[in-house]
Amino acid sequence: MRAAASALVVGIIFGAGLALSDMINPARVLAFLDVAGTWDPTLAFVMGGAIIPTVIAFAMRPHLTRPLLAGAFSIPENRAPDRRLLIGSALFGVGWGLVGFCPGPAISGLVFGLWQPWLFVAAMLTGMLAERLLPLQLVPQPHSSAST
Repeated sequence: MRAAASALVVGIIFGAGLALSDMINPARVLAFLDVAGTWDPTLAFVMGGAIIPTVIAFAMRPHLTRPLLAGAFSIPENRAPDRRLLIGSALFGVGWGLVGFCPGPAISGLVFGLWQPWLFVAAMLTGMLAERLLPLQLVPQPHSSAST
């Protein structure tokens, strides 16, 4: 219960920060990606501001036995990029570039009652469900041959 409550509070703070910085506005994000046109550097400042607490957290990590608001650290065992990560990253980038939403701002934008975030979140959830249900066989897996 404590972990869920802390996740909710952190999520609300994160969403409020996205709304305050206007990162829930896809036009602002698309203007940031339009480096050859009417470029808007606002997103760069938001990302730069996020680097500060991240650097502090990474500096503190070796001195902690567990996170402040959780029972244990969740560190991925596989640190090598694999096919699923690369495909997912490419889909994320294409989607972000096409519509100007990524999951955090889209979910934060739901509270404003606009239809665009709702459509994006529905499509995102559909994609997440499809990833779980459909096999990903875009690249054949190497077969190991047993010597006899």
